[in-house]
Amino acid sequence: MTQRSSVLFKIGWISLGIIGLAILVFGLITTVVPISSGPPYLQAIGVASIGMGLFGLLITTISYRRRERWAWFALWYYPLFWTAHLVGGLPPGKEHVHQVVFIVLSLVGLLLPIREFFGRGEAREPTTS
Repeated sequence: MTQRSSVLFKIGWISLGIIGLAILVFGLITTVVPISSGPPYLQAIGVASIGMGLFGLLITTISYRRRERWAWFALWYYPLFWTAHLVGGLPPGKEHVHQVVFIVLSLVGLLLPIREFFGRGEAREPTTS
């Protein structure tokens, strides 16, 4: 594996890891610190976010880093999810900058290291990144 592909792969998994961690932290904050004036379903969204963030983080840090193709396909959930939120004007928040940032980060994480998943056979060898 070349130095360049190693750097691209590291950028990729870190980008996806940031999204998973951000979702997990959002879920924890929303669940642990409920807003009394907020809608009652906000805590349920927090619990769901904890699960989504945890699964995304685990898939990224274990299977994606092992260059398992199923993980690459599964993580396409991120740009689809955030694009649906952006297009549909869905919460959280009234500003949608974080959605655009997460769309860009997820596309970077999936497209920069694409050769690691669909390149030549030797390019898919797992390494300690």
